[in-house]
Amino acid sequence: MENEKLICLALEARNKAYVPYSNYKVGAALLSKSGKVYQGCNIENAAYTPTNCAERTAFFKAISEGEREFEAIAIVGGHQEELTTYAYPCGVCRQVMMEFCHPEHFKIITAISMDNYVECTLSELLPNGFGPANLI
Repeated sequence: MENEKLICLALEARNKAYVPYSNYKVGAALLSKSGKVYQGCNIENAAYTPTNCAERTAFFKAISEGEREFEAIAIVGGHQEELTTYAYPCGVCRQVMMEFCHPEHFKIITAISMDNYVECTLSELLPNGFGPANLI
């Protein structure tokens, strides 16, 4: 799947974000190795700790449906309708990615628009990450 299609799906997911406290809407589109895409948005909570990021929402949806292998994720985020900077995954989301993705091959695409995006691997965002291979 091309990056632009994944970004378009992330933008669509962003419209569903529940962000009454920060007004910072994030959308994600996660591509599994099977070719299915799982969308996620951030969901805030007044107690803050139960808040869930868009990336983890997408991963948990996919995992709950039996997916275990992933190729890429597109992420878009910004205050209200404005997209002015790249929205990179937080540390907790990066750790979830380490659990299910090959760090050298999993692509993370952060976008401001359909034609303004950057792509990197999980290992570039989380060098020397701790994952399942460390426990073998």
